[in-house]
Amino acid sequence: MKNIFREKLKANEPIIATRINSTWPVVAEVVGATGKYDYIEFLGEYAPYNQYDLENIARACELHGMSSIMKVDYANRDYVAQKALAAGIQGILFTDHIQAKEVEETLKMVKPATPQAKGRLGYVNRRWYKNEGFANQMTYADEISQCVIGFMVEKAEAVKNIEEICQVPGVDFIQFGPADFSMNSGFNHKENLEKVREVEAKVIQTALKYGVSPRVELNSAKEAERYIQMGVKHFALGSELRIEKVYWNTEGDELHSMLDKG
Repeated sequence: MKNIFREKLKANEPIIATRINSTWPVVAEVVGATGKYDYIEFLGEYAPYNQYDLENIARACELHGMSSIMKVDYANRDYVAQKALAAGIQGILFTDHIQAKEVEETLKMVKPATPQAKGRLGYVNRRWYKNEGFANQMTYADEISQCVIGFMVEKAEAVKNIEEICQVPGVDFIQFGPADFSMNSGFNHKENLEKVREVEAKVIQTALKYGVSPRVELNSAKEAERYIQMGVKHFALGSELRIEKVYWNTEGDELHSMLDKG
């Protein structure tokens, strides 16, 4: 089972992803056809979907040589994460965790139930990646262990516990969430940009210290420079719904302006 995301993490190579809200597989195919992205993140925390959709997104990514991950809600994370992995999604981004112990418990639910991995995920007869068969149970366990697992660091308490969280075995990448952190801290992001940037830098530096990949979300490529200087190599460039909103607003305003002048 080839997991491009996992391979690039192991090699410490640059990684570029993008995020989609649509379950229409053509959207994933459009991304894949560019040849510029290592994986797609399906924003399941925000978008409606069913299990057939997850299989179709996974297939579209597979056909274009990309990996895929899913961002899941906190409340039903165990069930959704297990079903997503079994559908062929190659990684999970978990939200809203605040303590290392909580992270450890969640990781158990997406790790195989073997003496080595000490997880709780049994032998699930589903399609997995490319519907590849497994020679035996231990081959299955080894392949499932390759799935990439990340955690959002988006609550004030999670930031306080970032050292412990980054030392939990099995945490592959983390991402700071400035909007959620600001709300959880009781202030608006735009009114405290410097404070938020200081916290973000702390989270990134801590992740790098413990060999965890820090991922940063970008709205444009030009935003990457300061993060590259910090040592970040892992980026999520753009989000489908935001791209559409920006286009419709910007181009709509311009067209209205042209028509008003005419």
